[in-house]
Amino acid sequence: MSAAAQTLHAPSKTLMMLEGRAIHEFGAFLGALPLLALAPTGDGHPVLVLPGLVASDVSTRPLRAFLRSRGYYVKGWGQGRNLGLREGVQDAMQDLVYELSDTHGRKISLVGWSLGGLYARQLAKLMPDHVRSVITLGSPFAANPKATNAWRVYEMASGRRADEEDLRFGGALAQTPPVPTTAIFSRTDGICAWQGCMEKTSATSESIEVESSHCGMGHHPAVVYAVADRLAQPEGAWKPFERSGWRTLVYPNPDR
Repeated sequence: MSAAAQTLHAPSKTLMMLEGRAIHEFGAFLGALPLLALAPTGDGHPVLVLPGLVASDVSTRPLRAFLRSRGYYVKGWGQGRNLGLREGVQDAMQDLVYELSDTHGRKISLVGWSLGGLYARQLAKLMPDHVRSVITLGSPFAANPKATNAWRVYEMASGRRADEEDLRFGGALAQTPPVPTTAIFSRTDGICAWQGCMEKTSATSESIEVESSHCGMGHHPAVVYAVADRLAQPEGAWKPFERSGWRTLVYPNPDR
């Protein structure tokens, strides 16, 4: 881990208290559905959506429903609450990737929220021949494990130390997956240090900034649109997210 990652600190108590705005962000999502219907449609390839810490498929239902409306075959992870890498969790996720890929005869895309995004990155490193792209939502893959306001919850839920190696089943967390990768982050994230949720920019990797809470990221209109836009990229012809026109008003420059 880099020295910069080691010195990152968890978001302030003020930002953490502002996580309550996730409720209003869900209302904004419902209100924005007519506009979100203008988001790009997909090619029907499978998409697996992984929930965050102590969350279940219920938390990703709005996002999954929207992606289905855009033409994708979407699945939740089907393992109840995400309580960390307990026995059998990794094997079940890998089996699901194989099942979706083999059944549809295509590579699948992985969308992971927070802790689910860490899983998505590692699965792509282990199974690059079955994964088309990775999108993470507020996932702290490039930060000290304790640079979040949720590390104690993780330890209680998983029975493991936050700095153990159990999440590194596909190699170093900060290592970019060998498939097109998008990291969506917010500087007002009240749970994870935003600097640790950014991806290194390359020919097939990028970061997209939004103005969102952490707990509302899975249904924030700007996030949902960005996810649909990224999934609609043709396989083998991935291009970075375009911020021109109206998008400059919604998506800040992540390199500012």
